[in-house]
Amino acid sequence: MAFKQLILTSFCLLLVGSIFAQDPDDREIMTESGTVVEDTYIDDIVQRELVEQGMVLEYEPIREADIAWEKRIWRVIDTREKMNLPFRYPNKPFFNILKEIAESGELTIFRDEYFKEPMTLEEVNAQMNKIDTVVTFDYDTYEEKIQVVQNIINWEDINQFRVKEMWFFDEETSRMDVRILGIAPIKDEIDPETGELKYSGPLFWLYYPEMREPLAKHRVFNEKNDIAPMSWYDLFEQRFFSSYITKKSNSLDLRIKDMYEGYDRAGIDRLLESDKIKLELFNFEHDLWTY
Repeated sequence: MAFKQLILTSFCLLLVGSIFAQDPDDREIMTESGTVVEDTYIDDIVQRELVEQGMVLEYEPIREADIAWEKRIWRVIDTREKMNLPFRYPNKPFFNILKEIAESGELTIFRDEYFKEPMTLEEVNAQMNKIDTVVTFDYDTYEEKIQVVQNIINWEDINQFRVKEMWFFDEETSRMDVRILGIAPIKDEIDPETGELKYSGPLFWLYYPEMREPLAKHRVFNEKNDIAPMSWYDLFEQRFFSSYITKKSNSLDLRIKDMYEGYDRAGIDRLLESDKIKLELFNFEHDLWTY
């Protein structure tokens, strides 16, 4: 009998020790009813799981012989436009999502828009957190000092995203289609002395076919319905964004901006040329048929 009591006591001590040896962060906080606190106190009516459990459809297979026509298009999504304000939703801005994807190391990040020059994680972090030198003036000693500062890119600094896509006509299905190839956040470089814009350029390029799965896990804020189950994957696939075309593939590889450089009405001419390309894409499929 004493031996059995000794075994039972040892087992209880081991069980209690294992419970208290758990990491406090790993233990779930329970209510009196036995419900996990995280499942009880939610900032909503129900747990939102539709987006997280959503499926990403595979691309329809296309044969090269069935592509009768194609055209590469570059466009810019300006997040300051009213239709694109969800890109700037403070709780989860689109740039922060791209930043998480880039820094996770799960996908390949590219330096160029042709997806030929991959970047390392160190290079991506260097793009996000740039080290600059600033000249400061010490009023006590009347001396100028050079101070090293770290400039962390904020989502509010990213106003535009560049999108590269391919428009093509599929003879098998007899329809016009479009597929996005890549997305890049655009950073404006400002002259610290004059405060004027020096140039704008992409921080990095993400290959969109690899991004579809991660983007499908993030919900897009809907102005008219908070529970609307739309992900960023849905937004790009259904093209719920406003943009303007900056370039189409041409023999001289010129942007629309380069075509009208030096013109008196260059800004208006660029917008008109962008609308003209949109109309050409819209009318191409209809012009193939005779009624």
